[in-house]
Amino acid sequence: MKVAEKMVVVIDYTLTDNNGEVIDTSEGAGPLAYLHGAGNIVEGLEEALTGKEAGEQVKVSIEPAKGYGERHEDMQQDVPKELFGGVENIEVGMQFQSETDQGPVLVTVVAITEELVTVDGNHPLAGVDLNFDVTIREIREANEEELAHGHVHGEGGHHH
Repeated sequence: MKVAEKMVVVIDYTLTDNNGEVIDTSEGAGPLAYLHGAGNIVEGLEEALTGKEAGEQVKVSIEPAKGYGERHEDMQQDVPKELFGGVENIEVGMQFQSETDQGPVLVTVVAITEELVTVDGNHPLAGVDLNFDVTIREIREANEEELAHGHVHGEGGHHH
């Protein structure tokens, strides 16, 4: 059985940046199960895994365009501190959901002054080359519920 659309794929992975720093890994957390073709993982990794079989190891470097996108400096802005009235201790790294004309956007606090909080609406990995080391553990057909929901249920997947 090969990795293809509408298949459940179970992988072990390690994600590093170009300096070899580990960004994320399934080690210690258990494998990741995803529905291939449903946009559950970044486009570049999905493309690299298509056609592979269980037991194969895949190493791939993905450019931002097929990862989390390029950085857009216009997605960073200064916001008056008083708009965070319900939050006592605002710290760099905190994330908030912000309502915009295009819908909700997750923003990260990147700087704080006496009057202003600088937030960034870019994904934290925008503009970063993603280096994946993946081992495919299992491939199976998705069931009707998984196809209808667009994600895997059970171990390594989503729990309702």
